[in-house]
Amino acid sequence: MDVELILKVAGVAMIITVVCQIMSRMGRDEQSGLVSLAGTVLILILLAERVGALIMTLKGVFGL
Repeated sequence: MDVELILKVAGVAMIITVVCQIMSRMGRDEQSGLVSLAGTVLILILLAERVGALIMTLKGVFGL
C-alpha cells in the first residue's frame, strides 16, 4: 500500500477524533455523531479506488 494513503487516513482519523471529543465535552453529542459519520464517509471516499482494485483482483483470481 501507498504510505501516503495510510498517512492521509490516519491524519483524518486523528482530526475527527479530536473534533468529536471537543464537541462531546461541549455537550453537542448529536453534532459529534454527525462529524464522526462525515469522517467515516471521507475515509471511505479516500479508499474507494483501492477497494475497487481489490474487488477486481478478487474477481480475476476466482474467475467471476
